[in-house]
Amino acid sequence: MTPAIPTTRRALLTAAAVTSLLPKTSVAKARNGRERLSLNEGWRFHAGDPEGLNGALDYDVRPEIKKSEDGKEADARPVDATQVSATRPVLKPWILPTANPFISDPNKRHVRPEGHPGARVSWVQSAFDDSHWKAVTLPHDWAIAGPFLETGPYGGMGRLKTWGPAWYRREVHVPASDKGRCLFLDIDGAMSYATVWCNERLVGGWPYGYNSFRLDLTPHLTYGGANHIVIRLDNPPESARWYPGAGLYRNVWLVKTDRVHVAHWGTQITTPRVSQNEATVDIVTRVDNDGTEAADITLVTRLYALDAKGKPSGRAISETPRQSVHVAAASSTVVKASVTVLQPRLWGPPPTQVPNRYVAVTSLMQGTREIDRYETPFGIRSLRFDADKGLFINDRFVPLQGVNNHHDLGALGAAFNVRAAERQLEMLMEMGCNALRMSHNPPAPELLDLCDRMGIVVLDEVFDCWEKRKTPLDFHLIFPDWHEADLRAMLRRDRNHPSIVIWSVGNEVGEQYSGEAGAQIARRLVTILREEDTTRPVTNAMNWAQADMPLPAEMDVISLNYQGAGIRSLPSKFPAFRAQFPNKIIFQSESSAAVSSRGEYQFPVPGTNSGPVRPGVGGDPKTRQVSAYELFAADFGSSPDRNWAAQDQNPYVAGEFVWTGWDYLGEPTPYYEARSSYFGIIDLAGFKKDRFWLYQARWRPDLPVAHLLPHWNWAKDTGNGREGEVTPVHLFTNGDEAELFVNGKSQGRIKKRPFEYRLRWDYVIYEPGEIRAVVYKDGKPWAQARRQTTGAARALTLEADRSVIDADGKDLSFVTLRIVDDKGETVPFAKETVTFTLEGPGEIVATDNGDPTDFTAFPSPTRKAFNGLALAIVRAKPGQKGLLSLRAQSEGLNSAHLAIAAH
Repeated sequence: MTPAIPTTRRALLTAAAVTSLLPKTSVAKARNGRERLSLNEGWRFHAGDPEGLNGALDYDVRPEIKKSEDGKEADARPVDATQVSATRPVLKPWILPTANPFISDPNKRHVRPEGHPGARVSWVQSAFDDSHWKAVTLPHDWAIAGPFLETGPYGGMGRLKTWGPAWYRREVHVPASDKGRCLFLDIDGAMSYATVWCNERLVGGWPYGYNSFRLDLTPHLTYGGANHIVIRLDNPPESARWYPGAGLYRNVWLVKTDRVHVAHWGTQITTPRVSQNEATVDIVTRVDNDGTEAADITLVTRLYALDAKGKPSGRAISETPRQSVHVAAASSTVVKASVTVLQPRLWGPPPTQVPNRYVAVTSLMQGTREIDRYETPFGIRSLRFDADKGLFINDRFVPLQGVNNHHDLGALGAAFNVRAAERQLEMLMEMGCNALRMSHNPPAPELLDLCDRMGIVVLDEVFDCWEKRKTPLDFHLIFPDWHEADLRAMLRRDRNHPSIVIWSVGNEVGEQYSGEAGAQIARRLVTILREEDTTRPVTNAMNWAQADMPLPAEMDVISLNYQGAGIRSLPSKFPAFRAQFPNKIIFQSESSAAVSSRGEYQFPVPGTNSGPVRPGVGGDPKTRQVSAYELFAADFGSSPDRNWAAQDQNPYVAGEFVWTGWDYLGEPTPYYEARSSYFGIIDLAGFKKDRFWLYQARWRPDLPVAHLLPHWNWAKDTGNGREGEVTPVHLFTNGDEAELFVNGKSQGRIKKRPFEYRLRWDYVIYEPGEIRAVVYKDGKPWAQARRQTTGAARALTLEADRSVIDADGKDLSFVTLRIVDDKGETVPFAKETVTFTLEGPGEIVATDNGDPTDFTAFPSPTRKAFNGLALAIVRAKPGQKGLLSLRAQSEGLNSAHLAIAAH
């Protein structure tokens, strides 16, 4: 259903903008047409407040932290909020009105007090000289450069200082010709408690660090001259269970429109009837009039097909009837239209479907003049949720083979980069992943664009907590005031993405424990969601709520965290939820939570298929490394093997989202003294753990997969000698039987038994040389794998994921360094120190090695390899084309050289 339309436009401060996909048409661009300009360059940055501020610019008074809660169990029960009342002036009354466009009840909207707090602060004033501040380009994460906090209770947030005030200033020239237009500041993400001034006037702000928001600059601008935008952020300590990042870490835009324009996130496109022959496309458009006079316009929307690169191909394939629309001054009008698309190109996930896309181009005309053009990319597809079988897209079954990912990009931090995110998705798809859960917050809009283009199914999530807190200063502090605005903002921004198939309003919230009171909050959130979108189901990821409790009944679909196969949930809770909700699909919103360190194999190896990490059994507290035999998990989780057995024994389970696809900064279970997690199937640098091939074997059954572990470098001269000792060998394969050979001697041919997902030879005696497995499927040869004992480290090699990049200052090349022997084989124990240097018009942005215990700052060009590997991330300087020459050197080893072309 369409939300109620506010009658007063200026008070609600809304409008919209999207990047143009289409070439210019024959219609001349009017002076008042839409423009969307990047404001990413030209900022000055400073960490900390000016002296003497003494909390005068605080959003609100926060509870006092008497004792750190860092390092508690990742699934610990949330607790009640600490009640605090402001006893001094705060900015909250001036910031709350920014939420008004997203509050449906006019009686609950906020009235802004008079005045502009902060105007007298020198850093806010236009005359302030900020030339001594650091020059930065957005997206910017000021915390990622470190240094790491090696001691103290900071592991949960990644051992990087992300908290404290931070300021950004920028000058913007607005030509006199813009007088009479609307100008908006769009911020895709700011961490957090953002406050924005323009020309010393407080415009507004947004506390939640993950949502995108817009502010109306129009009444505060000087036309024909310079304008000063000042943004203060104030990310709290103990505000997250993972690395939140810091700063203006997503894109910032200046949007210019006519006074009459398509509203902020002002289109909603749905496809209620879809077949191979034709599809109905419904288009709802909200038009704002921010002028003082009524306007009569004509509205028409044309549909274009997009090619694989997102470019329009050919002429419009369909067009709505032209509609005459009257929009009163300072008000909004909703226009509805419907068109039929013949022989539609449907959106669906590979490999069985193609992620075809379209763009709807909405034009507002006054006479023959186009005053606004608004573009909405979308996809045509149908969704069906079958309680017995799962998700169907376009009437084709799609098993949920998904992962969870947090928002950081490893060594790049939270600063969003399209290429870094694309690399993550490419590797996940190589593994067979087809779905992504945005844990546990709205993502960068460009990440959803990538999922649309690549055909990845999305579970979009808005909150990690409601009113009960997980950390002392997390979102619970603002949930009562902001939950409606934050939820509606996410829904309106994201609703046209075809990749999104399920909405989630929460993750492991404390209200699971509060019975009917918690269910009432869930009911309120679901009501808000259904006012915005009825085309997708809503869920809430539950790690404790039981089937007979009131909270699960409020959800359209049942999503469970570790309740199907977690160590703390034996026996499986799947049957109980199935019995209680026979008509709802059930899936795992978090599964497994296995932990490992790439290439770290510890002995003895237990004979079980899953277990928690304990000293000497899966983990080493001295080195803070976890065994890579992929048998161990967080206390609340399980190995993939045990998890899949629970799924296969309950075939109505629609699939899973594994915790996690990639390692991430923070939450380093089980060793909170480390910097980053151990959960990833892929490590923080982007190197595959052994678990990658375990999932690939499960998720890509038609691809011959055979992967042996451990490595076979256990000779005495390595310092890790195991001659004559039992050294179990495991094989990850989608074959059904295999024979293992050690130096040509058979160790036996074995078959998988029911609910087994690996083959293991637990009593192999180590001897240097080669191990080789020959795999069979249905009695026929299927695949082979081998591991060899390498020689000593002799040289370095470099390999780029892309040897040609754009010279735009954004595109990246991820370069893998290997330490190899004389035969070019990677030496699996190698941990030599390596130094990278770069010549040419570019820079080394960061380095990493995937070691969760490495406290070398990410910008350092010198880093130890971790088990034979290290990573360098390279980019070109903006506008400077040429050849980049990367060199890697390590004492006693042959150096390596690699050329990267920037064009």
